[in-house]
Amino acid sequence: LPPGDYLSNQIAELRATGQAEGVAKAEFLRHEYSLDQPLWKQYMIWAGIAQGPQGFSGLVQGNFGWSFEFDRPVSEIVGSALWMTVLVNLAAVLFVYLIALPLGVLAAAKSETWVDYTAGFLGYLGLATPNFLLALILFYYGHKYFDLPIGGLMAPELEGYPMSWEKVQSVLLHLIVPTFVIGTAGAAAMMQRLRANMLDELGKPYVETAKAKGLGPARLLVKYPLRMAFNPFVADIGNLLPAMVSGSVLVSVVLGLQTIGPYLLTALKSQDQFLSAFILMFVALLTLIGTMISDMLLVLLDPRIRYGARGT
Repeated sequence: LPPGDYLSNQIAELRATGQAEGVAKAEFLRHEYSLDQPLWKQYMIWAGIAQGPQGFSGLVQGNFGWSFEFDRPVSEIVGSALWMTVLVNLAAVLFVYLIALPLGVLAAAKSETWVDYTAGFLGYLGLATPNFLLALILFYYGHKYFDLPIGGLMAPELEGYPMSWEKVQSVLLHLIVPTFVIGTAGAAAMMQRLRANMLDELGKPYVETAKAKGLGPARLLVKYPLRMAFNPFVADIGNLLPAMVSGSVLVSVVLGLQTIGPYLLTALKSQDQFLSAFILMFVALLTLIGTMISDMLLVLLDPRIRYGARGT
């Protein structure tokens, strides 16, 4: 991106065309929103921990800033889009784990068989196919052969109305294609990672000891190697949530989803810094939430983490 911000670029254009009144208005707005301050001070004023021309008025006080591109407060633009983004990405995360867990375990248990090769082929295919291309393919064939709805996250006639059972059904139906498209690459990567972890655990001496004691194959697989291989699998939640939000920007544009993806793309192209900064802050918050969830699950799953502090 070129240096500057939305208003400084606008001022340069107005000066080039000789519009003095427009330049004066843009200069006033730059001062009003503290864009004429050093970058570190701009950030502190935007965060609400330093005083600006309007006093303390930032994120801490619930003021997310003003979008110059859309000429509206940021809170009005991203209000409903945030909840739709969370809904779509939660559905995608569930899809990732529901697909990656059984396929990864099965591929490791049936290593070097047609099951393993088929799962590996599907995994590499999922990793190699661009999300936006997969979205276009499902966009066409999903509607043609399965009568799946095209674009959006609900029927247009239900937008703006309060939640009802009909609206819930419409949202769930519209979630099928976005969930599959956004979750495919994540599921493929997770499956390959879990397979590698499982194969590593299956080659360790305690597995042979458990077999010698007569433990059945299914119980052996679930009780010991899977629990040990599950740690990296669970720890990836912290990276999965923000990666899906940032990776679904083009998918949201292609499928016409009412998420923050299209707004982020527009904000970055026009250098609308308050809108883009808030969305990136939201992605950072998802990283923290995902990391906290993964840490809590690891404590529940692995006794070594739970009781590790007692031995020190």
